[in-house]
Amino acid sequence: MSQSTTRMLSRAKAVYLFIKENGAVSTGDIAEEFGITDRTAQRDLHLLAYNGLVNSPNRGRWEITKKKVRIS
Repeated sequence: MSQSTTRMLSRAKAVYLFIKENGAVSTGDIAEEFGITDRTAQRDLHLLAYNGLVNSPNRGRWEITKKKVRIS
């Protein structure tokens, strides 16, 4: 696995844990917390959404789903 892929997956995991800890957050909140652009935050969120781990019931606000996750 490439270094950039590993970095992206690590960040996506951290984003998931950030949302789990803080409740519904905006894309901007995530970008600010991780020092990334809004577009990078959106890519991470879409990866998590594609895998059923987060959703955005209110436009621009993200929360975790009830899908069971084992974090290692």
